[in-house]
Formats: sequence, structure tokens, C-alpha cells
Amino acid sequence: MMRLVWLLIGLLLAVPPARAAVSVTDDAGRRVVLPAPAQRIVSLAPHVTELLYAAGAGAKLVGAVEYSDFPPAEAQALPRVGSSSAVDIEAVAALKPDLVIAWQSSTRAAQYGQLDRLGIPVFVSEPRSLDDIPRTLELLGRLAGTSQVAEAAALDFRTRRDRLAARYASRPPVGVFYQIWDRPPMTVNGEHLISAVMALCGGRNVFADLAILAPTVTEEAVLAAAPEVIVASGMADSRPEWLDAWRRWRSLPAVARDNLYFIPPERLQRNTPRVLDGAAQMCEQLEQARAKRR
Repeated sequence: MMRLVWLLIGLLLAVPPARAAVSVTDDAGRRVVLPAPAQRIVSLAPHVTELLYAAGAGAKLVGAVEYSDFPPAEAQALPRVGSSSAVDIEAVAALKPDLVIAWQSSTRAAQYGQLDRLGIPVFVSEPRSLDDIPRTLELLGRLAGTSQVAEAAALDFRTRRDRLAARYASRPPVGVFYQIWDRPPMTVNGEHLISAVMALCGGRNVFADLAILAPTVTEEAVLAAAPEVIVASGMADSRPEWLDAWRRWRSLPAVARDNLYFIPPERLQRNTPRVLDGAAQMCEQLEQARAKRR
């Protein structure tokens, strides 16, 4: 009898544990259910690719769209399944993913229904706030079965954010114009993540009240807003030439006090943990502006 008991125990130990089903709600309010944590994931946005690596799920990525470039070696080696304007649905299907992570605001969003019709689960990501980034890390960790890494990354993000807030958020306010592009001048409103970064640093977005998330503005509107600081992004890692074009307006406070600053776009315009690198840089710039008041 005892021999039979030990035989049964041995058989039970030899059977691998079943992987539990996963059920989460995405940023479009849709319930996404997987029979088990995803093992083959396709990313349809550069920020999603970066978030997946941060959540410990990089090894499960089998495809991504162009401009997925962080971390550099790993992300750039992934097979490409689309551009900024379209997803190659056949290329996605050929990779046999058990999960696709998509971006709600993408111009490719109209194609996501095709993936649903193919029976490929789609999780829609749309982090809009500093709270959304660690929350998204945790959700991706659950979907990929990497919660331990994801939760540690989320905790690190919240700790760094809170440390910056404690140091800078209550500092004397600084009026900021964040310029994405110059033809025409483009900025962000108060609902944009970059506006939250400004607030973290004690900054005040001079165009916070505009209705559109990323509106265009006129030179006249910028002059009327009289920002004390102009922060530009551009398209690459070098300071855009058009930032210094504001110097012709000598009465503009940002020009009069030489507060024309640059932050590489990938540090602020991707909703990933690296946004805090951009935030730290902006906080230092606003401190420099405050020092020039004396």
C-alpha cells in the first residue's frame, strides 16, 4: 500500500504544473483573456516594445514595428511587421503570436479588427499619465508571466517619480512652452503626459487649456503666452536648429533669459520608464531658469 502511495506521489510530481489562465482589461476597456501567459508576442508600437522589455517579456517578443529601437541590440534585431502607417497583417500572422500588443492612438488602429477576426488576442495599450506607465508594466507582466520583473520595474518607476516630485513639484512655478516641431509650431495640451512631467518639475504648461492633445499654435500665440522657458524636442538626438530661431523675439522671456533648452524626443515622447530620464533633465533646466531670476 505504501509503495502505491509513493508511486502516485512520484507521478504527480512528474506532471508539469498547468499554466493558469490570464484575464486583464486593456486601455480600450476590452477584456483580454489568454489560456496561459503569452509565449509569442508581437508589438505594434515602439513604446510597447520598450515597455515589454522593461516588464521582463523581451525574450517572448517575436516581432515589432519600425522604430522599435530600445534596448538597441535586442529591439532592432526583431522582425518588422509594419511601418508608422500600416501593419502587415500577413507578416504578423506568419509569426504565430498568441498575443499582439497594439496602440490605440496609432494610425494603424483601424487594422486591429483584422487580427481579432484571425483569432489573435489583441491588448490595446494607451498610457496617458505617469500613473499609467507602472500600471501598464504590471499588466504586461501578467500577460507574459513575468510579474516579478514587471512589478519590480513598476516599483522603481514610482519611487523615482515620487523622488522627483518631492524635490521639484512645489518649487516656484515656471511657464513652459514645449515645442515638438516648427512647421507649424506644435505643442501639447494639459492632458498630455509631457504636461504631467512639467508639473512634476514645478512647471506650468502655457498651452494647457487647448482642446487637442497635440495642437499646432502660431508664433503670435507663443509671444502672447510669454513662456519663461522653451523646451524643444525635434526628431533626433541633436538640438534642432529651429529652437534658436526664437532668438529674433528678444522680448520673449525665454529668449531674454536664455532659457531655450533641448531634450531628446525619445526621453519624453515615449510613454515608457525612460520618460523619467527626460523628466530629470527638464527639472534641472527649470531650476536653471529659476536661478536666472535672481
